[in-house]
Amino acid sequence: MKRTATIFLFLLLTVCASAQLNNYVILGGELSNSAATSVGDIEEVLPRMRQLGLNTVLVPIYWELLEPEEGRMDFTLPDRIIDVAKMQGLKVVPLWFGAWKNSMSCYAPAWFKRNVKRFPRAVTAEGKPLEIASCFSDNVLQADLKAFSALMRHIAEKDPQRDVVIMMQIENEIGMLESARDHSPLAQKAYNQPVPQTLLKALGISKKGTWAEIFGTDDYADEKFMAWHYACYVEQLARAAREIHNIPLYVNAAMNSRGRKPGEYPSAGPLAHLIDFWKTGAPHIDILAPDIYDTGFKQWASQYAMPLRPQDNTTEKTRPNSNKNGIRNRLFIPESRCCSNSGVRALYVFGEHQALGFSPFAIDQATNEETESVAKAYRLLRQLFPSANGNTPSDLSYVNQLPKAKTWGMLFDQNDKERTIHDNGVVMTCRHYFTLPWDARATNGSAWPEGGAMLIRLGQYEYLLAGSGVVVDFMTPTEKQQSQQKQLGEDGFAEAGNASTATNTTFKGSRLGLLSVDEVEFDTDGNMKYLRRHNGDQTHQGRHARIGVGEWKILHITLYEYR
Repeated sequence: MKRTATIFLFLLLTVCASAQLNNYVILGGELSNSAATSVGDIEEVLPRMRQLGLNTVLVPIYWELLEPEEGRMDFTLPDRIIDVAKMQGLKVVPLWFGAWKNSMSCYAPAWFKRNVKRFPRAVTAEGKPLEIASCFSDNVLQADLKAFSALMRHIAEKDPQRDVVIMMQIENEIGMLESARDHSPLAQKAYNQPVPQTLLKALGISKKGTWAEIFGTDDYADEKFMAWHYACYVEQLARAAREIHNIPLYVNAAMNSRGRKPGEYPSAGPLAHLIDFWKTGAPHIDILAPDIYDTGFKQWASQYAMPLRPQDNTTEKTRPNSNKNGIRNRLFIPESRCCSNSGVRALYVFGEHQALGFSPFAIDQATNEETESVAKAYRLLRQLFPSANGNTPSDLSYVNQLPKAKTWGMLFDQNDKERTIHDNGVVMTCRHYFTLPWDARATNGSAWPEGGAMLIRLGQYEYLLAGSGVVVDFMTPTEKQQSQQKQLGEDGFAEAGNASTATNTTFKGSRLGLLSVDEVEFDTDGNMKYLRRHNGDQTHQGRHARIGVGEWKILHITLYEYR
């Protein structure tokens, strides 16, 4: 069987603002912090990333190596990154490690670090100076801006058509540590000033006053003060970048996790609860992006996949490079813990949130077990998103637009093992594969690996399921209402005394059955190639569609209704 996938692929792809704009999905990986500090490292690591199946690599650009002496720029490393990436057919997202990296100013040049009087540091409430440049210093801003602008001009000259460099990260995990805000003299002067009217209007606050008068004096109020000023600082770099080379820009955030308070986590970064401060203060930034390392992956991701609210209609849509399709912040995950669960997490975010991209961190240092899941998931995603195979995006202004197809994501573990999806007369009960009774790994005491998938609606009673470690059954709404979960034995039959699917009442309505479940793959032209039929034991005699733990497949599922 061979069927063209033109219809569903068209639905999957994002609608662009112009016919000349190509679509792109980032199947990425971020290099470890020191992986691009020499030409030799660059030449060794980028080919390995291509072999893993990545189409995009997130690569640090280090201020201290770009401008080792004030005013003298050395573009040797950025040039080699672009050249090698182009030879390997990879796209690049440079990460500007400028004034701040993980809050600290560790990548600032030596001439910057030594001149504390000219480039002052942030200070705690107790007067302790920090290895954090003060964002209230114009000298800090101008030095950072000068180097960053020089980098952007060089990229624009070397890669004017955006063949390689497709997006830029400004700074890295900005935020205050040890103290929720900067207490240096320059910061105190700003703190005693009235809150800007632009921000008050965006927050819907009518009264006027200083930061303490409007927000109070606790750590969370201090965090708001810093968030505004960090955003305004970043806006200066973003505005300059737009004037030089108009590519999408984003900032990334270290999460406020584990019950920590501001200052215990990087306070005031581009966090979800501070989106109004960042969106208002830095309107030239396209995306606020989460770096997800903690448990609760789904919950963190959902915080950053933000639809427009009614009050955004008159403000958000006037932002530079803004969207017109109902998204306030499109999900892009530039950093996530690289582990054996990374592959199913990628499938989940593309399915559930139509993410722009996914990128495990330090993928160049990961074990084969950790990268295997990424490579296998990306192989499936390349088939579902043809643009992921190397088409050159001439612009990424589509980053704030949603794909049009109806898709869902699944991500299950031992504690979160089931989800019910309702779709136009079809009720799908989706579960972790180990909820089936016959796999010994489900009950041998070991932790369950995560199972996940992307589910795509092709049409009435027709779906694609791409993933690993999941099982899905299909019912009509009336059938679901009248059914109850049966406890199955390891032979797949109901346990004694549990054969009935409902109470002793007459069944009403219709049921759904599996017409066919075919394992398929897609070629680069979008043609669906039949591999094999799943039936009998592989579908539990027509009861469900499933993909085992450790298997990575695409299933084409068709249903039928009967009475």
